Amino acid sequence: MAENKVCLGAIVGVHGIKGEVKVKCFSDDEKNLGSYGSLSNEAGDKTFSVKIVGHSKELLRVKIKGIDDRNTAETLIGTGLYVNRDALPNLAEDEFYHTDLVGLDAKNVAGDIIGVVNALYNFGAGDLIELKMNDGSLEMLPFTSSYVPTINIKERFIIVEMMQFAEDDESDKNEG
Repeated sequence: MAENKVCLGAIVGVHGIKGEVKVKCFSDDEKNLGSYGSLSNEAGDKTFSVKIVGHSKELLRVKIKGIDDRNTAETLIGTGLYVNRDALPNLAEDEFYHTDLVGLDAKNVAGDIIGVVNALYNFGAGDLIELKMNDGSLEMLPFTSSYVPTINIKERFIIVEMMQFAEDDESDKNEG
């Protein structure tokens, strides 16, 4: 994906037989999905003119111009909807888009680099940050100020608090 694009949502299902799709919106205000003009897929080789037509639980129901039947709409499931960063409003100094975090160094509280930010997710219970650790493993942490107390976009790093459970806790349960 080009660095100048931001994912505003993803097509996660279809609604009805007339080509409406269900979209999980990643914008602070879901009304924004249709307000930035044409959206594109991640590769940028397809563009979509979208209109929000309603809600289906926590998802938006969206009509895409030129998609008029369920079968065609189903081929779009899994497609991210991207907008050029230039179309988005300027952010305050302490604000950022999730895409700005991907690739940042992840440091522990002592300042040692322990990995990089691999992705951010939200499966419905809050944001999670995925780190690719120096040993190649992946770790997911809640994306909260307790676990990620510092975000420095300009210097391209975050500080993470890797809370560890005492190894004695498990062995204590087995004794007795």
